[in-house]
Amino acid sequence: MKRFTALFLTFLFLFFAVSCKENTKNREITLATTTSTRDSGLLDYLLPQFEKEYGYKVNVVAVGTGQAIRLGMDGNADVILVHSREDEEKFVRDGYGIERFDVMYNDFIVLGPKDDSAQIKGFSSASEALKKIYSVKAEFISRGDESGTHKFEKKLWNKIGIEPKGDWYIKVGKGMSETLLMASEKGAYTISDRATYLALKDKLELEVLVEGKEDLKINMEL
Repeated sequence: MKRFTALFLTFLFLFFAVSCKENTKNREITLATTTSTRDSGLLDYLLPQFEKEYGYKVNVVAVGTGQAIRLGMDGNADVILVHSREDEEKFVRDGYGIERFDVMYNDFIVLGPKDDSAQIKGFSSASEALKKIYSVKAEFISRGDESGTHKFEKKLWNKIGIEPKGDWYIKVGKGMSETLLMASEKGAYTISDRATYLALKDKLELEVLVEGKEDLKINMEL
């Protein structure tokens, strides 16, 4: 953990130094990131160390990946920390960002009620699990907010040629923590990043049903 902390703080320092080199009097920085990053508790642990060591106050704006990138494009964020590689590369390619770096690793998991009415536990892939959920029309809670997690979920549905719609498929248009809490309350299925789930695990009546599969792996990148 110490090595990771050092790498992350160095990353922040390098980017904040670039963004602030022409304005040394302003000691405040805006970091646009995802609700998943915020809800994981990671920033609560790391940012106080950064602020103490480098003297910059970090103002965090936690939104979906799409909104975070838009904040950067509009000049309303100094650094973005998101997880949608295609969008990040386009952001830099179009001249809105200086450079992107791999920062840390996260993965996604398929969660559901303990009784697992769709019987997907242990499936060989998330895609197969979604097929089964669709076939029995088991209730599924989607973030529906164009976040990195939502875009990842849509790619899985596209991969199996299914357009999810109907009363069983609920788009909440909210962050990961709110989505997880709703899925728990309704005894429904959902897809989450692992970090946010672990941070809220004790408050949820959900179980990890599919994990560690190739189609659930992703880098959380900048």
